[in-house]
Amino acid sequence: MYAYDEIDRTLVNERVSEFRDQVKRRLSGELTEDEFKILRLQNGVYLQLHAYMFRVAIPYGTLATNQLRALAHVARKYDRGYGHFTTRQNIQFNWIKLAELPDALEDLAKVGIHAMQTSGNNMRNVTSDQWAGVAPGEIEDPRIWSELIRQHTTLHPEFSFLPRKFKIAITASDHDRAAIKIHDIGLRLIKNEKGETGFEVLVGGGLGRTPFIAKTIKHFVHGRDILSYIEAILRVYNQYGRRDNIYKARIKILVHELGIEKFSREVEAEWQHIRNSSLQIDDEVIEDIRSRFTYPAYEKLPHMPDELRQAAADPDFEAWRKNSVAPHKVPGYSIVTISLKPTGGPPGDATAEQMDALADLADKFSFGEIRVGHEQNLALPHVAKRDLPALWKALDKLGLATPNVNLITDIIACPGLDYCSLANARSIPIAQELTRRFANHELANLIGRLHINISGCINACGHHHVGHIGILGVEKNGEEVYQITIGGRADENAALGTLIGPGVKFDEVADVIEDIVEAYLALRERPEELFMDTVKRLGVEPFKERVYATR
Repeated sequence: MYAYDEIDRTLVNERVSEFRDQVKRRLSGELTEDEFKILRLQNGVYLQLHAYMFRVAIPYGTLATNQLRALAHVARKYDRGYGHFTTRQNIQFNWIKLAELPDALEDLAKVGIHAMQTSGNNMRNVTSDQWAGVAPGEIEDPRIWSELIRQHTTLHPEFSFLPRKFKIAITASDHDRAAIKIHDIGLRLIKNEKGETGFEVLVGGGLGRTPFIAKTIKHFVHGRDILSYIEAILRVYNQYGRRDNIYKARIKILVHELGIEKFSREVEAEWQHIRNSSLQIDDEVIEDIRSRFTYPAYEKLPHMPDELRQAAADPDFEAWRKNSVAPHKVPGYSIVTISLKPTGGPPGDATAEQMDALADLADKFSFGEIRVGHEQNLALPHVAKRDLPALWKALDKLGLATPNVNLITDIIACPGLDYCSLANARSIPIAQELTRRFANHELANLIGRLHINISGCINACGHHHVGHIGILGVEKNGEEVYQITIGGRADENAALGTLIGPGVKFDEVADVIEDIVEAYLALRERPEELFMDTVKRLGVEPFKERVYATR
């Protein structure tokens, strides 16, 4: 966990005071909605279909238990008893009254939580691997660098009014759990031949109506130069980014139109002006941030404790362990992913009661720490293997032990037309129906790893472009129509899915997904061949034929 200092606390508290005054002026009529809009957006407040939506930042996906309890408190006191964890390591509350927002923000500020820059045309929440600091084989903890970038870019005067929103993600592992290739800037921690820490820098990724996979702009930037290099990218974007057309304003469009070579030259030229400036990071700065991350006092524990050996006789426990428990870099410990995708439930939702209970479990079993992943699940990063059976029993009582992580019902979905004013179609009911269709865990395990992502409009908050199966809801002639893509992925081999054919109606979507799955099971060469491998081997045509043969 990172320990905030007095500067951080002062900044957060001052922001609350400023926003309280802004809300007061809006309620009194001194500010019009248009005048208030830019102010509320920079504090994470959207005006949705039914109410204001409040988006709260969870920097690089790390939460302390007192912070999770504060989120539960906000859900209970100011909302309708639940929160929605998003694909960018944030949490959203969908029913907060405008007059009560400053009080909610003040309550969160007491535990170091804020909503600064969770919306608006500025630098958004810096995200990272939810297993950062505990994943075996990672270069080093990427949250150290995430925090450095967070500090530098928060309320940065030059980058608070960019042409469009801007997102950075960082990973330090070979397997990318942070989806860096679909971000405006993606950073991959690496070591050069001298053993020095630096970054492969990718730029121009993003989804929405015009999706692109990010391209490598520089294969190695030394750690001491990363702020100046990011700033050079932002300056070029700020200068040349389209402000006349919101649909062409993202950096991905600029990179595409200029080409990565010309864009790279522009960045390099800008970088040479600022590279050796005060933006160069001293080792002492990094070490100061590193020193403020506290790590657990791990015990020396056996690889196979008696508690775990005895629990292995329970098939339900074993199903959960094999699905939801991952190796930890420290022997005797595990990383536990907590699925927020119960059968029939909205993906990513957690009740206030569940958040409070999870905080208690994290105190008991995970050194007081919780993580949030972009897949809309949570994780306990420091669980002793001996405690896994007790943790499983406690999670099961809370309805949080569904063993479906990375399986077909581990669905990513945006709120869709049930909440969002931008949506054209519903997302949540589609996800709920699919979790019911594939609720049988034996069937889900037979299918194997398969990610379904659902978006309710072209803005792609559900990341449908990079789902193994992507579902996009659109409006056509007053009806909800859903386009289906297959073959997308958001990992180190990120790719955009391919449209298989015409859109289908709302009540046909689940049937279409069943057809695709049945085709895959019939087409795969062996049980170990994953869905993505079959699609790569055969292309989309066999799946298209199966789906549209009787439609």
